Amino acid sequence: MRIKFLLVAIFCAVSGFAQSVNDYKAVIVPLKYDFMKTENQYRMSTMSKVNLTKAGFQAFYVNEELPADLGDRCQLLYMDVRKESGFLITKLFVEFKDCYGKIVYTSEVGKSKEKDYETAYRESLNMAFISVNGLHYKYSGKAITSTNRTAAAVTAPAVMVAAAPAPATNNLVVVAPSPDLKDPNLLYAQPTESGYQLIDKTPKVVMKLLKTSQTNVFIAIKDNVQGSLILKEDGQWYFESYQNDKLVSEKIVVKF
Repeated sequence: MRIKFLLVAIFCAVSGFAQSVNDYKAVIVPLKYDFMKTENQYRMSTMSKVNLTKAGFQAFYVNEELPADLGDRCQLLYMDVRKESGFLITKLFVEFKDCYGKIVYTSEVGKSKEKDYETAYRESLNMAFISVNGLHYKYSGKAITSTNRTAAAVTAPAVMVAAAPAPATNNLVVVAPSPDLKDPNLLYAQPTESGYQLIDKTPKVVMKLLKTSQTNVFIAIKDNVQGSLILKEDGQWYFESYQNDKLVSEKIVVKF
């Protein structure tokens, strides 16, 4: 009985932090899906945007300029279309992810037995959108932002672990200023088990960070080049690495 009560309590706690598609203002549509060879092949991106609009969403291509009220990327959903393997059957489904790459919603699988690729993809996508239409999307008015999205993650129930001794650090405390959210080079830090991964607005993983004993220094890997991401005294993050035996320093704009 106690176990059953505990499971119910955990479920309720987790559900309390789940987000609904109704909490997001708009959806970003990519120009190319992983199973496509070229951008907007078979007009799949066009079809996606049309279907989203029919379902009540505001939809924008990833390369479109967004309205001023959509400046915070955490107010947006990021759409993807995924393909399942199937013998003589084309299977597609739609995923909506938040600004940290977490799946908010997955549609039912749309299926087609058509042999022509274009016909099969278009039919499968339209079938997958039947369940998206069934959501009866309507913006709730809740303003999800980078700030309260991070706050929700901090206040979520945590697993108790043994306290570890605080690492020794120098006495210099540097605070990074809030980055410009309209900066086209802005990267967002998504927590991982060993540190963070920095993603752009696509979202694409640009850099992986591994924690060190100092809060202002990370081991960083970018394009198979290993170096360090360092918060310096000017309050800016820099990726430093050696290339051709020369130290190269690159400013990185990041939102943690």
